[in-house]
Amino acid sequence: MINPALGLCPRCIRKSIRDIIPLERRGLTALKWPNRRSLQTQRFQPFVPPSPSSLGKARPPKTYRRTRKWARRLLYLALGTGVGWAIDRQYYASSITRSARTFGLGLVVALDYKINFRPHPPFAPSIAAVHARNAERLANLLQANGGLYLKIGQAIAMQSAVLPPEFQKMFAKMFDDAPQNDWKDVEQVIREDFGKSPEQVFGVSFTGDPDKGVMERTARASASVAQVHWARLPDGKEVAVKVQKREIAQQVGWDLWAFKVVTRIYTAWFDLPLYSLVPFITERLLLETDFVNEADNAERMAKLVAGEPRLRGRIYIPKVYRELSSKRVMTAEWIEGVRLWDKEHLTKPWKGGWRQGSPGCGGAPLAPPRQEEVADIVRTNLPDEKLKPNRDWWKGPDDTGGLGLSLKAVMTEMIDLFSAQIYVFGDIHADPHPGNIFIRRLPSGKPELVLIDHGFLMTFDNKTVGEIVESWGINNPDIFASATLMRPYEGGNKSTAASIRHGLKGKEAAERAYEMQQKMRKGIREILGDETKWPRELIFIGRNLRIVQGNNQFLGSPVNRIKIMGNWASRSLVDSPDLSYREKAKNFGRHLIFKFVLFSSDLYFWASKIKQLFGAGRGMEDDMELQMKKIAKDFGVELNHGVFEG
Repeated sequence: MINPALGLCPRCIRKSIRDIIPLERRGLTALKWPNRRSLQTQRFQPFVPPSPSSLGKARPPKTYRRTRKWARRLLYLALGTGVGWAIDRQYYASSITRSARTFGLGLVVALDYKINFRPHPPFAPSIAAVHARNAERLANLLQANGGLYLKIGQAIAMQSAVLPPEFQKMFAKMFDDAPQNDWKDVEQVIREDFGKSPEQVFGVSFTGDPDKGVMERTARASASVAQVHWARLPDGKEVAVKVQKREIAQQVGWDLWAFKVVTRIYTAWFDLPLYSLVPFITERLLLETDFVNEADNAERMAKLVAGEPRLRGRIYIPKVYRELSSKRVMTAEWIEGVRLWDKEHLTKPWKGGWRQGSPGCGGAPLAPPRQEEVADIVRTNLPDEKLKPNRDWWKGPDDTGGLGLSLKAVMTEMIDLFSAQIYVFGDIHADPHPGNIFIRRLPSGKPELVLIDHGFLMTFDNKTVGEIVESWGINNPDIFASATLMRPYEGGNKSTAASIRHGLKGKEAAERAYEMQQKMRKGIREILGDETKWPRELIFIGRNLRIVQGNNQFLGSPVNRIKIMGNWASRSLVDSPDLSYREKAKNFGRHLIFKFVLFSSDLYFWASKIKQLFGAGRGMEDDMELQMKKIAKDFGVELNHGVFEG
């Protein structure tokens, strides 16, 4: 029974009282009934569901039509992107992807400079930080895209004087060092160019046939455009087979198109006439992918060297085998030598024997492999096997020997070669970095320099140089000289330099750096403004000179480069076949006077050598660079010209 007053049954009430009394006896606070009670006055009614009419109109069920619509669009976009990527990768060697990556990064870099190139950038600590992050972005792009992009990066690395130091440092390591392609790609290129398999073209066997030649399927060297494999022909000749990477032929058109588009956009956006250089650079880069052109260049350079008495017997150009060469495959004799950057093995004591030269030196054929190596050569040629005989006997049994050469003699030969190219031949190797130069030891104990990779031979008409100089119309000779010499140059106008310094006085470092970079930008615009007067060849001649200078620095400045090159330049005016005897006699007198003037550079050179001997310097080239850095610092520009760092 339920108590109508409390809404509780008597049994519940009694139980509640029993629970309360013990608590009071223990001294605890007891529950107390409230003074006011709430009485249930409404009559109990059972729950009745509402009628449908009282609920109003029913809502339609959710169909998620818009969500499904966008989901389908995203799915189609993802599928289309995936299919496009697969087609691009399979049939276009990722050319479209590479171009899209280039345009995207170009836009990011352009916006970054538009927003932040000012004395106090809003989104960067300094202008140097803006340069550094964009240099890193560009370097990552070039490495990711590979191929001709690496060639462009190498060209950028050499333009030291007209680039911020952050770019110079980032690009200092951008020489050829690329992963090699699989053998199936190499085989496909050979089949496409010759219509036959590598076994048929080169007469080799990959199954150990003793009557056939052998060929390594793992490349001995891999660069941005091609890779080199060693092979021994059936007649015993050892050759270097240079095979263009399969994807290059598909990528070159897209890469150059992307280069043109980005350059045109930057020309318009930043008011720099860069696009005028595009046709010339494009033509030269295309020539580097044509191995028939490279073979022609190699043969032409070999004839020029053989016809110059001052180089004969000191410089060697490897022989090209035309019958085994094509547009994408070039076969030349194999060279055993030491790279120019290997100073240790260039200078260590010679342990090869009296009146004996290094392997294959002087154009002599390589000695056949020793008996213990023959078994290795004829065994089954697995893809990862190295079959070329080991010819390190000249290092001695303990492997501690070297060529025993003087760095001065090595560097003299190199500067003589490139001076002859510039001032006598008019055909100039545009990429003389240490990877393209081998050094061998002649039986006489003197060095022999071997020059490879003639894909880019710049032809320059020395006869018309004077006429071109007069018609260039250069409005800013200091910036022009800096671009050509790869160093900041003040020239003879001291008042201009003084006025620039005076204008920068009293300004903080950020403002000085900004104003100097603005002046450099204006100077470059003035130089490149008239494309009919700007000699494009100077880009690559300057690159040649800069690398030669870097090679001399790398070896510790063992020679006076300025004196050697100056002698060649002056002597070329005496030996020129286009001059009359009277003009030659007059030039010879001037040549003798000039040699006396060059003697002053020798004084500077030997002073630098003495300081170098006592640990107070690193040589003439580094001392000159230090002076140039000081001059540049007066203008608010920090220079960093480590060409071969790392």
